[in-house]
Amino acid sequence: MKKVRTRYAPSPTGSMHVGNLRTALYEYLIAKSQGGDFVLRIEDTDQERYVEGAVDIIYETLRAAGLKHDEGPDVGGEYGPYVQSERRDMYRPFAEKLIESGCAYRCFCTKERLEALKETEEFANGGYDRHCRDLPQEEIDRLLAEGTPYVIRQKMPLTGSTSFTDAVFGEITAPNEELQDQILIKTDGYPTYNFANVIDDHLMGITHVVRGNEYLSSTPKYNLLYEAFGWEIPTYVHLPLIMGKNEDGSVSKLSKRHGSTNFGDLMKEGYLPEAVINYIALLGWCPKDNNEMFTLSELEKEFSIDRISKSPAIFDYAKLEWFNGEYIKAMTTEQFEQTALPYIRQAIGDKPLDTLRIAAILQQRTTKLTQIPEAIDFFAQLPEYDSELYINKKSKTNAENAPVMLKAAYDELKALPSWEHDAIHDCLISLAEKLGVKNGTVMWPVRIAAAGRKVTPGGAIEILEILGREESLSRMEKGLEMLNA
Repeated sequence: MKKVRTRYAPSPTGSMHVGNLRTALYEYLIAKSQGGDFVLRIEDTDQERYVEGAVDIIYETLRAAGLKHDEGPDVGGEYGPYVQSERRDMYRPFAEKLIESGCAYRCFCTKERLEALKETEEFANGGYDRHCRDLPQEEIDRLLAEGTPYVIRQKMPLTGSTSFTDAVFGEITAPNEELQDQILIKTDGYPTYNFANVIDDHLMGITHVVRGNEYLSSTPKYNLLYEAFGWEIPTYVHLPLIMGKNEDGSVSKLSKRHGSTNFGDLMKEGYLPEAVINYIALLGWCPKDNNEMFTLSELEKEFSIDRISKSPAIFDYAKLEWFNGEYIKAMTTEQFEQTALPYIRQAIGDKPLDTLRIAAILQQRTTKLTQIPEAIDFFAQLPEYDSELYINKKSKTNAENAPVMLKAAYDELKALPSWEHDAIHDCLISLAEKLGVKNGTVMWPVRIAAAGRKVTPGGAIEILEILGREESLSRMEKGLEMLNA
């Protein structure tokens, strides 16, 4: 059996959409699950859409996602070059061969003529009337001698049908009369995506072509090219669409109106690459059991083509956030501190606070890294707050007892010889017992004075420990001034 070879062939036109990332992931998993190779090829033949820096985004995204390619522009390989513009001279001889065999022809139609076609009822939605398909040879020779620009078009059969079997959608048949005579080589000498794609896949030994199901209708054109050259047709794996939920409850193809749709923006929103990859793997693929949590190496072992669904998948941001939270919880505190540190520093600046302890109180309460600065900015500066916060029914604090509890806690803590977690804990618990009140009746006013917040990561003890003796007592003094005013 031939070694499985898949390729991810993005166009450098901007950031990487989650649909493209899922395609890359599935291509990677199909190869790795069968001991094959995953190839990166940059398809930059559409120079008008080329975006400066987009190739770097492709590399960075694959690196962050953990999808290491075996061959590509940056790592080389025996089938290079791996950038289509560097392969430019390879394509025309194949197109010329098709002309010789009667499977392609030169089209000399001007842009003006093609634009005029669109004004007609028959070609209002595009297409070509095959005007140059059967030009006499002497006319072709004359136009070539005059240097008339031309494209090379594929000569589609006008009758019959073309069928192929897709690994996900089964057998697909298209009437040949519906197939347009697509352009293979443009006037600038560059191949079109559809042509270069086929040539490169064959020359690089690609065994499995994986892409979105919007390309199902184009596949008969590719197969006719394979057949014209007498080449082996690869295994096709077309993936279901990724949909987004609309406000009215309906679904439509995932777009920016649903939320962030590219990998870079999801990272900026505070998602972890591992969580995104795990979630995207499940958008169209069903594991054998009910397990949802997979590392990339586990996916390499579990993945199989036969479990890819035909049905569209819905990108659920709430579900992605749940995944992200689970990945955060599974980290060691030290790992989470390193991951969260830029966000912690965004909130506290250069204040000499124990970031490991801050990470510890955040970890179980964080589902997105971007939540961190707002959750802990009170450590940097005590916010303005209302004395009403001291009143809490559940903790049994009210306007009368809150100042009493806070003053008693302040006096006990001020006399505390050691300012560390257990000492602070024992001090406040003993005080509650001595006063004959619930622990919360003491803790609530202390936490409000220390944080100025009703909701905080960590309780009073953790917050006091992180703030340190001087800052904690200073904030409690301000709280007493407020309550006694």
